[in-house]
Formats: sequence, C-alpha cells, structure tokens
Amino acid sequence: MIYKIPWIYTPLRTVLSIGHQLTKAETPELMKCSVLMRDRNKVEETIQAMQQGGAGCLQVISDFDMTLTKFAHNGERVPTTHNILDNRLLINEDCTKKQIRELLNIYYPIEIDAGRTAEEKLPLMVEWWTKVHELLIEQKIRKDMLAQAVRESSAMLRDGYKVFFDHQVCLLIFSAGIGDILEEVIRQNHVFHPNIHVISNYMDFDNTGILRAFKGQLIHTFNKREDATSLAAHLRELQGRPNVLLLGDSLGDLTMADGVSEPQNILTVGFLNDQVEERKESYINSFDIVLVKDETMDVPNGILSYITSSRDKQGTQKEIGHKSKAA
Repeated sequence: MIYKIPWIYTPLRTVLSIGHQLTKAETPELMKCSVLMRDRNKVEETIQAMQQGGAGCLQVISDFDMTLTKFAHNGERVPTTHNILDNRLLINEDCTKKQIRELLNIYYPIEIDAGRTAEEKLPLMVEWWTKVHELLIEQKIRKDMLAQAVRESSAMLRDGYKVFFDHQVCLLIFSAGIGDILEEVIRQNHVFHPNIHVISNYMDFDNTGILRAFKGQLIHTFNKREDATSLAAHLRELQGRPNVLLLGDSLGDLTMADGVSEPQNILTVGFLNDQVEERKESYINSFDIVLVKDETMDVPNGILSYITSSRDKQGTQKEIGHKSKAA
C-alpha cells in the first residue's frame, strides 16, 4: 500500500516530536493532535518489541483517578474516588464536606507544582491523605451506602473504557484513591473482569458495617515505588510478564513498575490534564508518550490492540486496532 502524505509546514522542533507521520509500527492513534513524544523512534521500537512477546508477556499497570477516569466533562471536574465520598449520604454537609474541600484547595496545587521536587511534596501528601482519612473515619461512613454514592456521583471512565477493559490483558490498578469506591465504579460500568488486580487504600469496617479505619499502609501519589516493590511481587498473575504498559497522570506514577521482576520493555503513557504549559516539559522528559487534555483511551487501546495482534505467515503487521469508540 502506498500512502500519500501532504506536506505540513510546522515550526522546527528540536526536543519534541509530534505524531504527524506514519510510524514503522503503523500506529494511527499516535497521530492524534493530543499526542506528544520526546523520542518517537524509541516509542516505535518499544511497541514493536512488545508485540514480539505478545499478550502472554504483557501487563498493564495503571493509576485510576484522572487516568482511567476522566479529568473533566463538559467543563466540569469529574470526581475522584475521594471526592465521590463528598456525598450527603455519607458525610456531614456543614463540617466535614467543607474541611475536605479546603484541604483539596491547599494540597492539590502542591501535588501538581512543577517547581517542587517529589521529596519536598512527599511529607505534605502524607499530611493531606492522613487528614482526609481521619475526617472520613469521624463520619462513621456506612458500607451499605457506598454503591448508592457512586451511582449518584458524576464519576466517568474515559471514552473507550469498555474496549480497554475488554482487552483481557493482565491489569494492575495502582491507586492512591479509595479501593472500595474504585471497585464500585468499575463494577457499575460492568467491566470488572477477573484479569483486574487492585492495590489501593481500602476501608476497614466493623461488624456493623461502619468505617473504623483504613487498612494497611497509606498509599499516596509519591510513595508508589515502595508499595510496588512490596506488593506487586506477591501477585502470581504478574510473574513472567516482563513487558509493561504503564499509564498515569502524575510523575509519581512512573514508579509503579518498580516491582516488576526482570522487566524487558516498559512503555510509559502520561495523561497531562491540568496546568499544561507549566508541566509540559517535565512530562515530556519523563513519559515516553504524553497525552494532552485527552479524555479518551484511544492511544492505550491502539497500543494494546497492536501488541496483542498476531502476524500472518507473510510477516505483515496489523495496524494498531481500529479507532476505539466511546463506550
């Protein structure tokens, strides 16, 4: 097949490569205007190497809030798993709700501040998560009300989520959010398949179904390396899968694959949702692929479709899947 590509005149870019031409791996999703790459050749080579191993050697490690879920919809922020608990059924409208929002206004700008190092942010993130969890425990949240709170929320998985979850590739969701809520969001979207494993902050309820604590060690944005090493290694399903597609929306998510035993190929995809100009450079320098204000799973779906596709006897390659459709 011969492709005719019209000349496109754009300013010379010395650091950044934007998908505007066909690739060796023939990945049309990488041509989206939302896609930025520092080293296109490296991305192509990694995708091709991962396809050689196929689905049996592949695992996906992904953040949840603002990665598998949308950041915004119709100009409004989509709630995180913590925000979903900001519901009259669960917490006091006048006190706790206001306090949680005040904490968000204080600490979220710190979390995404490109001028601070991860080391500077770490104790402040612990402080933020700890304060929020303490407030939630004070509210004596009922377990039997969580499903209704999710139904009443505006939580939304990204467009194309059904295609993503239906790939049936081993998926480890590594979230600093609330695992009970995370699972309920996936369950209510009818995509909680057996291939999904979750590491997150889980609620601990007493024998009457009232929240009394959070289980285990606190997981926040900037300590995922520690938990990746100690927890992911114990999941038998992840053993013998040296190729990793990593999805995240924070630089802290880049450590989620640190627990993978003897990794061979790791491809990182970063969703840049907010403060784009301030954070663009650091994301481009850190992630292999950066998706700017892209509320879809098109690129991950395309990569997964290509990696898991088979070659015919002539060795011809399939293009990375068909454009994923919104579920």
